[in-house]
Amino acid sequence: MKLRLASSVTYDSIVDGPGLRTVIWTQGCKHNCTGCHNKQTHDFCGGFEVEVESIIDTLKDLRLQKGITLSGGDPFEQPDALVKICKEARTLGLDIWAYSGYTFEQLTDIKNERYFKWKNLLNEIDVLIDGKFVESKKSMLLKYRGSSNQRILDVKKSLQLKRAVLHVDYNEDMDIAK
Repeated sequence: MKLRLASSVTYDSIVDGPGLRTVIWTQGCKHNCTGCHNKQTHDFCGGFEVEVESIIDTLKDLRLQKGITLSGGDPFEQPDALVKICKEARTLGLDIWAYSGYTFEQLTDIKNERYFKWKNLLNEIDVLIDGKFVESKKSMLLKYRGSSNQRILDVKKSLQLKRAVLHVDYNEDMDIAK
């Protein structure tokens, strides 16, 4: 199975979630948010393909990393490959964060034709930063997100309660840039 990446995996990131993180930059995004800082990741034919197994091998060699972060592009455009990677990350003791322009409500809408694939990926994620980047709501004071409309969600609790639940540890800045 292959995964289309926008760039090589980034090691030791401290801005894409807590602790040292490895970031997997997926290629392909439909949102086209004005002011996006990753416009090069939008083209679904851009970037390059890698075997999922090579990403898994990379994860097995990690040291001192708290977790992985799925970014891009939008990771939910390639859910099947990422589910496999996330399952392996979990066995290695890594937590999993993901950024998506889709909201939790969109990802869990059973009427959506991609619902089951998206749900499989959501089940592997611990924390989701959801929602499109909105340039008019941009703030450099926000931690782990670009605009104040984006939420940092506890995915396990959200799935259990069938509604978006803000993560108690990462939303202290919610009122900063509204």
